[in-house]
Amino acid sequence: MSDEKELDQDALAAEWAAALEEQEDDSAPAGGGQSEDERLADEWAAALAADEQNAVKKEKEQSSLAAQAKTADFKDLTEDAKAPRVDSGRRELDFILDIPLDVSAELGRTRLLINELLQLGQGSVVELDKLAGEPLEVYVNGKLVARGEAVVINEKFGVRLTDIISPIERVKQLG
Repeated sequence: MSDEKELDQDALAAEWAAALEEQEDDSAPAGGGQSEDERLADEWAAALAADEQNAVKKEKEQSSLAAQAKTADFKDLTEDAKAPRVDSGRRELDFILDIPLDVSAELGRTRLLINELLQLGQGSVVELDKLAGEPLEVYVNGKLVARGEAVVINEKFGVRLTDIISPIERVKQLG
């Protein structure tokens, strides 16, 4: 029995030796004798070299573009700026004189419910928030600029301005 045991141990040792040799063969460098680390290092080196070539190429393109660029030549406006402005203000104002503005005059306001609005008919009276004799308000592009009283001129309504809103008050309305 001891011979059998010895044979089993020899067979087992041979299997282990074969397995160890296989394992060494798997871990041995593949592909021309290079290890995995060496292969990765070569890939990184190739990638870095490609990046360096691209950087050099871009630098050459930039220097080529820089050589083609021309220096801008601007007129010296210092003397023009120092010269007194004779008619300059009027010229700048003429530029905006043709801009159209919406001007409206408001007699008063009120709030109605939809039900009240639907009940309105010819001859109905709508009560406004202003009292008789109070000035109308004149708006330019929706901003209050003046107050005045209603007048009739050549069978048309008009507004005689009685109070112009100061620039400071107009600025406060904007805020």
